[in-house]
Amino acid sequence: MNKKVILVGVSGSDKNFEYTMVELANLAEANHYEIKDVVKQNIDRINKATYVGKGKVEELKQIGEMLQVDAFVVNDELTASQIRNLEEELEKEIIDRTALILAIFAERAKTREAKLQVEIARLKYELPRLSNSDEVFDQQSGKTGLANRGSGEKKIESDRRIIKNQIRHLTSELEEIVQERETRRRKRKKNEIPVVSLVGYTNAGKSTTMNGLVNQFSKSAHKQVFEKDMLFATLETSVREIILPDNKQFLLTDTVGFVSKLPTHLVKAFRSTLEEAKEADLLLHVVDYSDENYKAMIETTEATLLAVGVKDIPVLYIYNKADQVSGAEYPVLQEEGLIYSAKDEASLAMLTEEITKKIFTGYKETSYLIPFDRGDIISHLNEHAHVLFQDYTEEGTKLRVEVSPADYERFQSFQLK
Repeated sequence: MNKKVILVGVSGSDKNFEYTMVELANLAEANHYEIKDVVKQNIDRINKATYVGKGKVEELKQIGEMLQVDAFVVNDELTASQIRNLEEELEKEIIDRTALILAIFAERAKTREAKLQVEIARLKYELPRLSNSDEVFDQQSGKTGLANRGSGEKKIESDRRIIKNQIRHLTSELEEIVQERETRRRKRKKNEIPVVSLVGYTNAGKSTTMNGLVNQFSKSAHKQVFEKDMLFATLETSVREIILPDNKQFLLTDTVGFVSKLPTHLVKAFRSTLEEAKEADLLLHVVDYSDENYKAMIETTEATLLAVGVKDIPVLYIYNKADQVSGAEYPVLQEEGLIYSAKDEASLAMLTEEITKKIFTGYKETSYLIPFDRGDIISHLNEHAHVLFQDYTEEGTKLRVEVSPADYERFQSFQLK
């Protein structure tokens, strides 16, 4: 049975407040909650004790009793005392935005790495909130009041040590996985294959874009990534090799999506996953063009990337879901970026063309004469270069090719003058 909830938000100075409330509703639905009402308060700052003002607390209590809800879902991260005070006043469970997002991430995590990242973030979130459990510890000991104050505090300290040890253990395990990822990344760099990383808001269409390109240009067309019209469908980083008709190759990576007010602990926990974007040669910033709040989404994504150190990397803004915008023309390249639909072949063709222009710079056309005993070079060029002409002579194999700057230098001794 789905939990019945009331959404609660304070505007403060947030210019995108209304959208964050729409987003909160989407997050609540993603966690299978049944929304019975939405209550907003237009005040300059959050109440330090109870998040909303005293009068609004009384109003919430009445609405909660009338609608017989199970919990209140709050649009910000609350302190331990705010949660405790609200639960005492409202006599209902209080779920803040951070706890809600953590719950969704926990459900979506599939790989060991993603599960570790979410669990570390959850424990770091819970650690400063253990004081909420004083009463529970007293009940366990069978004593109440001042006489039991000391034993209660010792129980809390014990729990804090346990959680800190868990965090250390899980972080150590995660670090091993991160090192393996780093080793794979170094090997890719050694192979000199460009990396293109998909970044953007959750549910903007990153995975759909990846699948479209994989389907058209990858030898591993069967390796489609999971895609669904839902928040945080992808938590794991996927890497796919894209081989174009002229043998130019690049690696395409898909990263976790963002959302406004993404918990700091969660961003830090997923830092290793986002390292893929940090090492990219090009970022494809996927934007949901069909959402009227897409500019706010761009701001959130850019701020989050900056927070994890992703900067000074060329960016191509690609505005997806144009097929869902009435009267929109696509595919079309505009000053701000590419307007496209990830489910449209012509859009994917134009996107590929733009990627090619951005990452395959410095390619040169040249002629080689390769001795017959250097079949390894012929194989390499056939696999990694665009062979325009090939002929066999008495001296060896003659080729006219378009090659990368690295291969141009590597095989300079075989060039025909």
